Amino acid sequence: MILVDANVPMYLIGDDEGRRRDARRALEDAVAESEALCTDAEVLQEILHRYTSIDRRDKIEPAFDALLAVTDVVYTIELADIERARRLVLTTPRLSARDALHVAVMQGRDIGWIMSFDHVFDSVPGIVRLAC
Repeated sequence: MILVDANVPMYLIGDDEGRRRDARRALEDAVAESEALCTDAEVLQEILHRYTSIDRRDKIEPAFDALLAVTDVVYTIELADIERARRLVLTTPRLSARDALHVAVMQGRDIGWIMSFDHVFDSVPGIVRLAC
């Protein structure tokens, strides 16, 4: 199982042709390999936050549609995930709260792979980032 980070669908529908191509290729490769893809509710919240903060609400639906079309499951955020994320931000200073929450969701569900453009995941033990 591979967790898809928020930057993948946002680049997939974005204006940067190089990033759009990289996001598309990463998703196509995963689908071709019959990899199960998932995400978490925080990824959807990140999409909402980003596009409302830059007043691009027209991008919310396409980003949600792109993400939900390729993922098999959207994991909810539970108290145990928040507790793991709290420990992660206290012990791994490079992780933002959002990134720590993704890692916590992954750890709680034995997911070892993340599809992301964000290099911070490269420094997290037990997590392998599929570079886009």
